[in-house]
Amino acid sequence: MKLHELTVAELGRGLREREFTSVELTRHYLARIASGNAALNAFITVTAERALADAAAADQRLARGEGGLLTGVPLAHKDIFCTDGVLTTCGSRMLAKFVAPYDATVVERLAAAGMVLLGKTNMDEFAMGSSNETSWFGPVRNPWDLARVPGGSSGGSAAVVAAGLAPVATGTDTGGSIRQPAALCGLTGLKPTYGRVSRYGMIAFASSLDQGGVLARSALDAALLLAAMAGPDPRDSTCIERPVSDYAAGLDRPIRGLRIGIIREFFGPGLEAGTGAAVQAALDGFRKLGAELVEVSLPNLPLSVPTYYVVAPAECSSNLSRFDGVRFGHRCEEPRDLRDLYERSRGEGFGAEVKRRIMTGTYVLSAGYYDAYYLKAQQVRSLINADFRRAFAEVDVLMGPTSPTPAFALGAKTDDPITMYLNDIYTIGANLAGLPAISVPCGLVGGLPVGLQVIGSHFAEELLLAVAHAWQRETDWHGRRPPEPVRGAP
Repeated sequence: MKLHELTVAELGRGLREREFTSVELTRHYLARIASGNAALNAFITVTAERALADAAAADQRLARGEGGLLTGVPLAHKDIFCTDGVLTTCGSRMLAKFVAPYDATVVERLAAAGMVLLGKTNMDEFAMGSSNETSWFGPVRNPWDLARVPGGSSGGSAAVVAAGLAPVATGTDTGGSIRQPAALCGLTGLKPTYGRVSRYGMIAFASSLDQGGVLARSALDAALLLAAMAGPDPRDSTCIERPVSDYAAGLDRPIRGLRIGIIREFFGPGLEAGTGAAVQAALDGFRKLGAELVEVSLPNLPLSVPTYYVVAPAECSSNLSRFDGVRFGHRCEEPRDLRDLYERSRGEGFGAEVKRRIMTGTYVLSAGYYDAYYLKAQQVRSLINADFRRAFAEVDVLMGPTSPTPAFALGAKTDDPITMYLNDIYTIGANLAGLPAISVPCGLVGGLPVGLQVIGSHFAEELLLAVAHAWQRETDWHGRRPPEPVRGAP
């Protein structure tokens, strides 16, 4: 088996047993990036020199018998995580030249675990998008079909893992931005509980919704990364003071007798027939494994999309106000006065989708409209939270589709924002409630991957990973890969 076909766990074992070195492994991935990235446009920055230096340091640690299972394993970071000395662009012209002066906590912790940074991945601008088409650096292409989207906003991270250009990558999930690209690219995508992973150094879109997570091949790989990323952080007041579990150690817990809630509202109009059939087959598979399937209703969940598109733009309007052309970020040429500096710097620096959300957010927060829109949305958010609480009083986990369709064609929805927003109809609820959720591959429709979503109660990551692992022990969907010509060489 080729190096890029090994999982993170397999690479970690191989490195510790000296079957290959981290430098050899890193050179292999850098060669694949050089060969395959032009077709995918998935990396914004490749940190080749740094990667080889980090790999050499990892080899020295391993030779001394030091380090852990992640030491020497390469990874890619979504370009929303500040990385000391490396471009951190958020996929925007606004930050196209911004070199971060410090590391995000996620970057810091994975570096401390000995992982090797290959580069920073392309993304929807400021994480605003469901298709990775809003990036200033151009759209990312899906390795399964280069004419299709990889999903967003973590589409670059999903594409590099699916194409074998990196064994694992970080992502962020504000309304489905890890799980949806995981589904469209045939990966395991984990969004932890809000507050489980520090947001320090993760450039904010919507602060009450954003959460860092993982795009990986398997539940085991996701468990290994989460254990290294998670934990309290005094630099992030929203990060929970709670011990970190050994997620990998809990993967083999039995699921016989597990009560699985099937979300009724996820199986109505809008779900593409082939996707629905693949998800239903997966549910039948869990029944055969001894789980009990129970239909549950979350009556307020269909209001997730309109609620999200009030709350998230309001928070983005506030967070992005800092990009004014004065302190950092894009600055227009020869401003006539302060007003011109603000207007042209922001007008030139932000793309159409970011401007749309800033304007929406500013409107719903304005005098006379706050009560009618923002306050009302927060009240509906509370109702959605209550629906989830009632459901988890009856069942252990919830299941349904991750995305209503497989990957769609590039450009198919860019002229219709509402249709684009509806791609997140099954994922947004977990963000509004701050719940952990994972997407795992469960089939192919027309040669394109389909994802099954599993949602848990707060801090149920260990259970979600065990459920995903049980599914992946019985099936090989997570082992399927795009056609080799798309994945590049060597």
